Amino acid sequence: MARVIIQLPERFVFSTEVPIYIGHINYGHHLDNALLLSLVSEARVRFFKFLGYTELDVEGVGIVVSDAAVQYKSESFHGETLVFEMTPAEFNKYGCDLVWRATDKASGREVARGKTGIIFFDYGARRPVPVPAGFVAKTDPAQCA
Repeated sequence: MARVIIQLPERFVFSTEVPIYIGHINYGHHLDNALLLSLVSEARVRFFKFLGYTELDVEGVGIVVSDAAVQYKSESFHGETLVFEMTPAEFNKYGCDLVWRATDKASGREVARGKTGIIFFDYGARRPVPVPAGFVAKTDPAQCA
C-alpha cells in the first residue's frame, strides 16, 4: 500500500495553539490518532473565526468536510501544546483543501501534517455551491500577512 505523503506549502496564512489534554491520550500514553482529527477540527473552527466566518456562514454558505488525509510524524504527549498552521490550497469549483501542520510548541518537533478537503454547501438547498470569491480573497497569502 502506498503511503500518504502530504506536501506542505511554503507559507501558512493562519496559526493557533491547542493544548493536549488527558482525554486526547490513548493506551500508548501518547496522542490518539483519531483524536488528532478533533484537534484539527478545533484549529479549522479557529481558522474560519480568524477570517470572520463560521463553518455555517462563509459569505452566506456553509462548509462540509469531504475528506481528510493525515501523515503522522512523531508522538505527542499530555501537557504539550501543539501549534497548528493552516492554509487553503488546491481550489476547485466547489471547494479546496485546508492543508495543515501540527508542531510541538516547546521543541518545534513536527507531530503531523495533513489536509482536509472542504466543499462549500448551501444547507437550505442541500447542494454544493461554488467557492465564494470573498473567501478566496481573504485567504490570499498577501492579504493575510
